[in-house]
Amino acid sequence: MRYVIDRMTMSDVPRVIEIERLAYPSTWPPSAYRKELQDNRWAHYIVLRDKHITEERLVVDQQEQERPRKSRLFPLSLLPSRPAVTVPSPDLAAIIGFAGLWLMVDEAHITTIAMHPNYRRQGLGEFLLVSLIDIAYDIGAKWVTLEVRVSNYTAQNLYRKYGFREAGLRHRYYSDNQEDALIMWTDEINSPGYKQKFQELKSMLLQKLEAQ
Repeated sequence: MRYVIDRMTMSDVPRVIEIERLAYPSTWPPSAYRKELQDNRWAHYIVLRDKHITEERLVVDQQEQERPRKSRLFPLSLLPSRPAVTVPSPDLAAIIGFAGLWLMVDEAHITTIAMHPNYRRQGLGEFLLVSLIDIAYDIGAKWVTLEVRVSNYTAQNLYRKYGFREAGLRHRYYSDNQEDALIMWTDEINSPGYKQKFQELKSMLLQKLEAQ
């Protein structure tokens, strides 16, 4: 499969911040992610990479950016110089999404899921959610919970697909526009019914992604 989930590392943070700025109106500072990765033993963060983003593609992009500009009026020596072009490593550029959760006693609290806008509506946000639920199993959580904007019906539908139900409301939760947040919870994820449904959904999703 062309998509790979990896644990987030300190070197991933610049790309994570870039994607977050594209995905959300308000963002965490880089120092917050560094603190999460270094100091929060209960935090689990992952990145999603597209293996089709190769070094050769990055070189082509760099060549396009550095191509000399032509002017009919002035010699190139008189035109303002371009700023230096910084091309990220293939591993960093290949990051197209990220997600994270905290373990709070026996609850896995999803803190963020973000996708690069060019990769939305392809099942990849769902892949991140599935990966977080897998982590919840691995770390011994019994439930998974999150907050979602009341206006974000697409995300709400995805969460309901994976057994999340509305459990309350946080008024003016989002600082950018004071929008309320729905609080959503799963049933006990170790129950036979939830496990079976989750594995069925996960299997169908992986088959879909394998076919891309």
